[in-house]
Amino acid sequence: MRILLVEDDESFAQIVQKTLTTQHYLVDFAADGEAGWELVEAFTYDLILLDVMLPKLNGISFCKRIRQAKNTHLHHIPILLLTAQDAVTNKVMGLDSGADDYLTKPFDLQELLARVRALLRRGSSILEPAIEWGFLRLDPSNCQVTYEGQLLHLTAKEYALLELLLRHSHRIFSQSALLDHLWPFEDFPSENTVRAHVKSLRQKLKKAGAGTDLIETVYGLGYRLKPRESNIDSQVTEAHTAENSKIENSHTWQQIALDISDLWEKHKEKYVNHITVVEQAVAELLQSTLTEELRQQALKEAHILVGSLGSFGFDEASRLSREIEQILEEQQKLLPAQMKYLSQLVVALRQELGQAPVILQPQAPESTNFEQQARLLIVDGDAVLAEQLIAEATIRGMLAEVATDLFQARQAIAKALPDVVLLDLCFKESAENGFRLLAELTTKEPPVSVLVFTATESFADRVKVARLGGRGFFQKPVSIEQVMDAIASVLQQSSQPSAKLMIVDDDPQVLDFLRSLLEPWGFKLTLLDEPQQFWSTLEQSNPDLLILDVEMPELSGIDLCQVVRNDSRWNDLPILFLSAHTDRETVQRVFTSGADDYINKPIVGPELIARVLNRLERTQILHKLAEIDELTGLTNRRKSVQQFSQLLHLAERQTQPVCFAILDLDHFKQINDQYGHDAGDQVLRRLGELLKQSFRSEDVVARWGGEEFILGLYGTTRSCGAKRLTEVLEIFSQQEFADAKNRRFSVSFSGGVAEFPKDGADLQALYRAADVLLYQAKESGRNQVLG
Repeated sequence: MRILLVEDDESFAQIVQKTLTTQHYLVDFAADGEAGWELVEAFTYDLILLDVMLPKLNGISFCKRIRQAKNTHLHHIPILLLTAQDAVTNKVMGLDSGADDYLTKPFDLQELLARVRALLRRGSSILEPAIEWGFLRLDPSNCQVTYEGQLLHLTAKEYALLELLLRHSHRIFSQSALLDHLWPFEDFPSENTVRAHVKSLRQKLKKAGAGTDLIETVYGLGYRLKPRESNIDSQVTEAHTAENSKIENSHTWQQIALDISDLWEKHKEKYVNHITVVEQAVAELLQSTLTEELRQQALKEAHILVGSLGSFGFDEASRLSREIEQILEEQQKLLPAQMKYLSQLVVALRQELGQAPVILQPQAPESTNFEQQARLLIVDGDAVLAEQLIAEATIRGMLAEVATDLFQARQAIAKALPDVVLLDLCFKESAENGFRLLAELTTKEPPVSVLVFTATESFADRVKVARLGGRGFFQKPVSIEQVMDAIASVLQQSSQPSAKLMIVDDDPQVLDFLRSLLEPWGFKLTLLDEPQQFWSTLEQSNPDLLILDVEMPELSGIDLCQVVRNDSRWNDLPILFLSAHTDRETVQRVFTSGADDYINKPIVGPELIARVLNRLERTQILHKLAEIDELTGLTNRRKSVQQFSQLLHLAERQTQPVCFAILDLDHFKQINDQYGHDAGDQVLRRLGELLKQSFRSEDVVARWGGEEFILGLYGTTRSCGAKRLTEVLEIFSQQEFADAKNRRFSVSFSGGVAEFPKDGADLQALYRAADVLLYQAKESGRNQVLG
């Protein structure tokens, strides 16, 4: 594969070039846009890596010229833009000019390689070497297929079908997917045509001695090549191969790190000179003698530093350079505090380059660790208060750090992104308040949860915090326990659990294999090798999908499946079976018992993953149609009644309380009458979003119709539930809505809270108890939650 790199920073280009050549890509280099264009006209490239800010011909114009060229071959060359400009407008401009992807400097070299691979897969049209599958050989250079040296006479469609299966040997192709890949839009036959071509190809393979089972039918999914090794024992070989690959990859990246270190020593002086220009500009800025020419030069140098230093292993220096660039871009006169901050940034930048670069070797993906400590960053100048917060956070198992000003806060965030930030808004001797940092954190991907903790009493500040995405607002003084309770609540809400799978098999080796296969995909697994414990485990784990072995001692998988299907709470739970038996009688018994799918042992990893994802996706679609309120995205009444019954059953067995709450929007009919039903729908959607964000996924959060919402909180008392809902009410009532005429208004709600089993032993009794309190809340002025 031949790649063109167009980049005006030569030392940075050498890093990229070195990284790509270690992966066996052929890389040509051009230092400006015009030189790059000359190479494009002279040679054929599979991919172009293009800087945006180039001399002579900038990257945006380069993109447009390629997409408008008379040579139609150029229209299809994938283009990856590389730039230090991370604003959304820059990305949109780049992609609209014809780029296929966009990577912001500084970037991780492993991410660069991943994007390169993705773009080459998308755009490659070069013939690859012959593909072999056992004795079967397909040669793209002459479009011939042989088996044990014997030529097979295939039609064009049969050849294309076999080539597709060979190139994607681990993928299962449905009939519709084969139609999409092999037939043009204007000639789109029925799925019977696919079956006819598969049958014809199988017959020709059989005649040549390959057997009809080389192309395997995977029932319910489609077709694939029969795996050459497909048993659990072979996983040992695969694991060994993967380990060798990991070691080899480690050595490759160690070599890249050494090369980058050598390049840094070679080009270090040039970057020091860049900093010198920035220092000169800052010095003249402090003396009020900075010329526009020097400011532009300093901006250019800072921009180069942003894009290049991170790639040499100076991530913090790159961040500092970006801040300097942003301040120098300001046209208005800087305040004294901002000038002081700018001087500190330049000093810190110089100090960072005095250290050795840190080239991090990419880590292999690991399964999610749900037990790791949550990171809390406290941004507050009150040292005594900070010590108290750290002590309480440590007791609660959190990893806490203190930043006494916004500069330290940004340094801490750059080193390790926190899970939650407790932020004061005001700092002495600083022109900047905490709102800017709040906005930066809540707009990250993914956003960082921020709670504001300040001595200022301003309703306007409360509204601004809510609008910027803050998760809480506390006015000092307030108890340490209250603050930490709020932080713990936010952390609990922020964790996004993935699909839950329960797997029952009496063979621990199979369970271990399935764990290693499924955990990296983010599934939360419950593994059981004792079928006698099935029912209690099922109720506690509440899975999204069940995987059962057919043959187990005492209780078979078929027995367990029938038990599940006979219970109204679980009769729609997706169930997959595993079995080494492929005879018709076993398959029939499995599906008669209520199974959704059936997988043969030995287990083939890609097939299992495909079936699990396929079944979860189908269930999610059906669930959304039948169980979700379309307007708010919350559970509807029918489904929530079922969920709440399960919650009460579990709470009774575990001797736990359950909080039941009814919420009702205040004066909602007047909102619809005055501002229109579209505005009313906007209110309902926003409350639904806020409730989903504020409570756990295992809690019941539903809309029962009109303006009525209900909640069921497992393990929560009435008083605790009322307190949490009051916090939600405070946030919601500060939201500002607008109708089609841009008339502004806000809305509140009232609530009543009951507790199981104190106020009732079933849903009807709890509803009556909560409804009484809801009525009292409305009668006593609304905009409150009583419990």
